[in-house]
Amino acid sequence: MRHFTTQEKIKHLLGFPVIVAALGYFVDIYDLLLFGIVRVPSLKSMGLDVDVAGTYILSFQMTGLIIGGILWGILGDKKGRLSVLFGSILVYSLANIACGFLPQMHFADPVLTYAVLRFIAGVGLAGELGAGITLVSETLPKELRAIGTSLVAGFGILGAVVAQLTVELAGNWTTAYFIGGGLGLALLVLRISVAESGIFHAVKQNAAIKKGNFFSFFSNKTRLLKYSNVLRLVYPSGFALVFWF
Repeated sequence: MRHFTTQEKIKHLLGFPVIVAALGYFVDIYDLLLFGIVRVPSLKSMGLDVDVAGTYILSFQMTGLIIGGILWGILGDKKGRLSVLFGSILVYSLANIACGFLPQMHFADPVLTYAVLRFIAGVGLAGELGAGITLVSETLPKELRAIGTSLVAGFGILGAVVAQLTVELAGNWTTAYFIGGGLGLALLVLRISVAESGIFHAVKQNAAIKKGNFFSFFSNKTRLLKYSNVLRLVYPSGFALVFWF
């Protein structure tokens, strides 16, 4: 195992890829939780039922997260982590900005429009963390990957606090959506300076490696058991519930 000096650790852990990934997860959490924070005022301002419409819209957002996680994961293996980051950020940023214009959208059913926009945002949000953490893990030396990804995750959680403060200070839920979309677009500019990982380039050149095959999780018993064990460790309650039914 390689040993790093304190200066070397700081250089790696505070490198541009880690900083940008941390900011990305920050914006991701901000936008992910924003609907939950503005759900009541936004639905009330449009004269919609808070409970019924809120549950309906939230289910669309969660469905988007599930589909987006699979979609961006496949694209990330095929096209690269940066392609996923650019695409996902652009998708959820534009969706959030569009949510800010909901009061002016009188041409369609407001509940369905809101739900579709949150679905699109969910699809976009699902790609940010996975691609960002993967890029950081592949960029950092293996001895520092755990610390680097922990820094990204720890800083990202602050997005929830800032989202709540933004809504309170802005005084208007539409402004909070505009800010979220603007933060995403600003992040997109920062991402341009981040380089693709060397590990991905090496794998890309190897034609023998299958890339982006989602069903490979289930085609090999050993791999399926490893995948199941990871799910059981990370989501013990949800994993048990799935197999209970």
